[in-house]
Amino acid sequence: MRANNLLVTASTRLLLARSRHLSMRKASVTMPPKAKARTGLDEMGDDGSFKRSDSAWRNWVCSEKGAKFQPEEDRYHLYVAYACPWAHRALITRALKGLEDVISVTVVMPVWQRTRLGDPDDRHCGWMFAEEGGQPIKNTIGLGGPFPSHYPENEPDPHFGAKSVRDIYEKVGDTEGKYTVPILYDKKLKTIVSNESSEIIQMLNSEFNYLAAHPDLDLEPEDLKPAMEKVDKWIYPNINNGVYRCGFCRSQAAYEQAIDDLTASFDRLEGILSSRRFIAGDRFTLSDVRLFVTLLRFDEVYAVYFKCNARSVANSPALLNYCREVYNMPGVKETVNMHQIKQHYYCSHPDYNRWSIVPRGPGFEKLLQEPHNRDGLKKRRVGDPNIVSDQEATAPEKPMA
Repeated sequence: MRANNLLVTASTRLLLARSRHLSMRKASVTMPPKAKARTGLDEMGDDGSFKRSDSAWRNWVCSEKGAKFQPEEDRYHLYVAYACPWAHRALITRALKGLEDVISVTVVMPVWQRTRLGDPDDRHCGWMFAEEGGQPIKNTIGLGGPFPSHYPENEPDPHFGAKSVRDIYEKVGDTEGKYTVPILYDKKLKTIVSNESSEIIQMLNSEFNYLAAHPDLDLEPEDLKPAMEKVDKWIYPNINNGVYRCGFCRSQAAYEQAIDDLTASFDRLEGILSSRRFIAGDRFTLSDVRLFVTLLRFDEVYAVYFKCNARSVANSPALLNYCREVYNMPGVKETVNMHQIKQHYYCSHPDYNRWSIVPRGPGFEKLLQEPHNRDGLKKRRVGDPNIVSDQEATAPEKPMA
């Protein structure tokens, strides 16, 4: 999951880690009452617009002396879904940094299920772990499918024997009631460190370098941080979360505002990437990770399921070739599972697709396997006054209505 996508500085990270560590050493306090289980589908404004809530678990892995969560080999575990774009950020960053042997991972099943079948008053549906040898399943209203109870790439929970991601949250005393992935879990202290994807990928980039296979790869370089912050500030609300604003809204007015914001930003991206190699400058950064996971799902899912069909990546030459370059970076394509991406979206929300029929789609991933044409773009950095697209990329976004 994600909340505020702005970059967090190293000094801020250390301060947060220290303050949270010290607060844990103080006298215990009364925990707030447990919230009712919910999903993003429940987060609606009075005007019918989709209003995503912030992530609740926001601790930091930090190497500073005295920090509660120190970077250590085989101490941390990622719970992810191939389908989820927020979790996919973590999978890509883990692969690019070469942390596969440092941080273990479990991939949950793509199709949501009821998480409390024994309670008729609890209608929550969410991520489930693989059940080897289990019976085939249908969607949450008993239609569609049947879907297998496990795939070779999905595994049971290795730590609690949990049936659902909800079980993990409840095991560690969660009171928020929103059971999202990714989860960065501490096997040593048996608690969740973070469920905020934008911060998890920053930790993976910077805090495990002494253990990483590719420690010299910096996806958040100091000289590009200002540009990263500026592009993230408009890409998140209008592209990353913009597709959800289109898909989950419940009024025509909310949809019109969301699709206007999305198409304007989509065209802005096409213009920027037609003359610049990456979104924040001449190097691949975490901002590109954030952008790629949405563009990857756009044509196969969002254009259809979320009614974002005013644009397509396949018909946008710069964006298509940008996606080709990212997809073919070492380790990235291995994190892509288009089958599970489509099965999750089209089969998990029967209010949107009652019979869980999965469209065949345009075969977008095959397009990504073709060579890209990005090598000819001259390397240049944000801030060059002679490059119009650099100025456009970092200019303040017009306020959303």
